[in-house]
Amino acid sequence: MNLKRIMQHLSSGRAAVLRAFPQRALEAIKRAIRETEAQHDGQIRFAVEAALDWAPLLAGQSARERALEVFSELRVWDTEHNNGVLIYLLLADRDVEIVADRGIHVKLGTEIWEAICREMEAAFRNGQFEAGVLAGIRSVGQHLAHHFPARSGKPNEMPDSPVVL
Repeated sequence: MNLKRIMQHLSSGRAAVLRAFPQRALEAIKRAIRETEAQHDGQIRFAVEAALDWAPLLAGQSARERALEVFSELRVWDTEHNNGVLIYLLLADRDVEIVADRGIHVKLGTEIWEAICREMEAAFRNGQFEAGVLAGIRSVGQHLAHHFPARSGKPNEMPDSPVVL
């Protein structure tokens, strides 16, 4: 049991999310998702969670494990072309995880996602939450545009609004 991590999660709540991501930041993230999706055939979701609930926290659940749960809960996998990408931030840990559906992951692989996560986390360490997320969305979008160019008339299969868990 990591006492420092438990204390971070106990002291992190919805207010911490709202400080890091005020309404104007959430709107900017929504616009960035909409704009980047016009350039590729992927579907991007951004979700931020203040902290883990007690049981997963005490069980030592990692941000990666939680991201996989959120990927499923938000049904990011449920796209016609298996082209969903979740950018998940566990705020208490300042840990970003990117989960890509199999249609995308097979082309890009883990290393690209890890590099984007580390860049975002560097911005977060400097208190630049909005800028970090926007840069991450643009970076994911550039990779998707390269491998999965936009097709005409493609539907927007998922909401562009950030999810605050």
